[in-house]
Amino acid sequence: QVQLLESGGGLVQAGGSLRLSCAASGRTFSAYRMAWFRQAPGKEREFVAVIFGTGGRTYYADSVKGRFTISRDNAKNTVYLQMNSLEREDTAGYYCAAGRSVGLPIKADSYDYWGQGTQVTVSS
Repeated sequence: QVQLLESGGGLVQAGGSLRLSCAASGRTFSAYRMAWFRQAPGKEREFVAVIFGTGGRTYYADSVKGRFTISRDNAKNTVYLQMNSLEREDTAGYYCAAGRSVGLPIKADSYDYWGQGTQVTVSS
């Protein structure tokens, strides 16, 4: 069982930056593929970024590539999402997810555990 707790959301002006954190419980954090998804009101949950436990390989949605950076600290059981050059379209609830099962990393149903989410609001 893994519990995830996100933090770091808030209100920021367009062009600004935020760093989200996701702290995980459990002793096998490094074995999990960790991802961030987001969901805006009235829209489906969408993939943002993923980082693999082994080797730290990363992959991003086209909409955030070059602006967001996902990283992890296995010693602290924490994954981060550094968000720069934020746009109004980035406004959403951001959710951390952990998965070990086989599946496409960009699909929400490939993840076994989810956090409660943290709200990011970007104003113009």
